[in-house]
Amino acid sequence: MSVRAPLIVIVGPTAVGKTALAIQLCQRYNGEIVSADSRQVYRGMDIGTAKPTPAEQSAVRHHLIDIIEPDRTLGIAEYQLLAYAAIEDVLRRGLLPFLVGGSGQYVRAVIEGWRVPRVPPDYQLRAELQVEAQRIGAHGLHARLAVLDPVAAARIDPRNVRRVIRALEVCLKTGKPISVQQGAQPPPYRILQIGLTMPRQQLYARVDARVDRMMAEGLLDEVRKLVAQGYNLTLPAMSGLGYRQLGQYLTGHISLEEAVRMIKKETRRFIRQQYNWFRLDDPAIHWVDVSRDDAFETACQLVGDFLGGLSRSSLTPLR
Repeated sequence: MSVRAPLIVIVGPTAVGKTALAIQLCQRYNGEIVSADSRQVYRGMDIGTAKPTPAEQSAVRHHLIDIIEPDRTLGIAEYQLLAYAAIEDVLRRGLLPFLVGGSGQYVRAVIEGWRVPRVPPDYQLRAELQVEAQRIGAHGLHARLAVLDPVAAARIDPRNVRRVIRALEVCLKTGKPISVQQGAQPPPYRILQIGLTMPRQQLYARVDARVDRMMAEGLLDEVRKLVAQGYNLTLPAMSGLGYRQLGQYLTGHISLEEAVRMIKKETRRFIRQQYNWFRLDDPAIHWVDVSRDDAFETACQLVGDFLGGLSRSSLTPLR
């Protein structure tokens, strides 16, 4: 039986240090990084997304960064195809792929092989459904989904209007319930998941320091430049942490001090959401406390043990 090709996955909350550790591991194990960050795909959005610096991207090749303009969206289905292609490219050249990021849906779609309905977004239909949600309420819209697709409705929280709208969109565009178009087929990889964590208060302090550093590096000017280029503040890309709050400042709704305070607060909330995606009690994830001095050595031990016994020929695609 052929040995499945290896894939190392580095996950964890924002600001924990995924990029830095992944670069160190890639340099030791001759790897390349496939980004699983739903914000770093956008060109021109560098500071607020904590995009790897030019020096970091020169040290180790990164894939799926700076691939679309801010007025586009990259759905899970499209991202999954691009990620698989990048992983295959890395393996084909005899290198070790590292899937690195904190976007839970991106990561899970790849490592679990989600079957995602390949229905492009219909923005007019979405806008109409959004108006309907405002008219009849979130629960009313959810009730409409329950008629068309009771299985999907049972899985989706009625308060999550965005997901309800997407499920309705797929049903209405394809004529089939979204639930029958979903599922999973695990990819042909042998996967090691490493989760990075640290004590929560220490992580929050890192967040505060990083937000202050982003502001000092010119995040406000970055948002101003995007607006000047014609990117509307209502775009999905501009709803990301930092961009949304500074957009509220630029439109006169809040002070700059309040915007910075809100960025820090919302980033902490986002971290709590990420820990729901990547749970500390998940037996599939090997957690490493990066506040410890031996964090890198611990990660190396995990990778070394994982790769032990794999022949060099296993670093090839199974297509």
